[in-house]
Amino acid sequence: MTKAGSKGGNLRDKLDGHELDLSLSDLNEVPVKELAALPKATILDLSCNKLTALPSDFCGLTHLVKLDLSKNKLRQLPADFGRLVNLQHLDLLNNRLVTLPVSFAQLKSLKWLDLKDNPLDPVLAKVAGDCLDEKQCKQCANKVLQHMKAVQVDQERERQRRLEIDREAEKKWEAKQRAKEAQERELRKREKAEEKERRRKEYDALKAAKREQEKKPKKETNQAPKSKSGSRPRKPPPRKHTRSWAVLRLLLLLLLLCVAGGLVACRVTELQQQPLCTSVNTIYDSALRGLRSHDILRWVLQTDSQQ
Repeated sequence: MTKAGSKGGNLRDKLDGHELDLSLSDLNEVPVKELAALPKATILDLSCNKLTALPSDFCGLTHLVKLDLSKNKLRQLPADFGRLVNLQHLDLLNNRLVTLPVSFAQLKSLKWLDLKDNPLDPVLAKVAGDCLDEKQCKQCANKVLQHMKAVQVDQERERQRRLEIDREAEKKWEAKQRAKEAQERELRKREKAEEKERRRKEYDALKAAKREQEKKPKKETNQAPKSKSGSRPRKPPPRKHTRSWAVLRLLLLLLLLCVAGGLVACRVTELQQQPLCTSVNTIYDSALRGLRSHDILRWVLQTDSQQ
């Protein structure tokens, strides 16, 4: 094992083989991140360095077989710690670890593990047990690996369950969206149909009104000849005019009766000698002679006398 404890120079210049042992003074000189430049290191001792965390680049040391992180202040290991698939010996004595990353289950080559003097979760502490000798440390490695595999399976199952729940929720949301879109399409379709029906009714109303306007002049034209030809009976005159004619005819009848009565009185009675009746009789005789001189009237009078 080569110890990189001298100051100055490159880290690779300090490393003669594949084993590296760093002390506290070495870490003050060489940052832990630079360890990623040593991908082929197989044994690494970082004990007693007051480390509180490891960078994610640290897990690139996939050739590590033995790793000593004891007596530090580590609160957690990197999430991808399981990338150290060749790791067989891991010492985490006297740190501040409560849990281990789920990727710890991928350390299939792990044969030895020490987790003493850590404030572990009670379940993990019970699984790990003591590591007082070689046998117990080997049992600790085996039991912790089995436990972390079970945790990984449970987490994967939980992840799948949540994923399924999310998928179901997404399906429900999509179904709800489709139903909403279908409802909106149906509403737009109904509104479009109602608008179309309204326009059709307006068009039919306008067309009917136009036909009515076209029919009116024809009816007036057809009514005019009928009134002239007399096919339709004339309306009776107003009752006011009928009454006037009746009164006029009655007055004429009374006048004729008066004239006839006066004529008879002047020709038959003793009044014929009166001057008025003499004038009346003269006018009557003259009118009668004039009428007799007319051929038609004479023919009528002869016919009447023969009968």
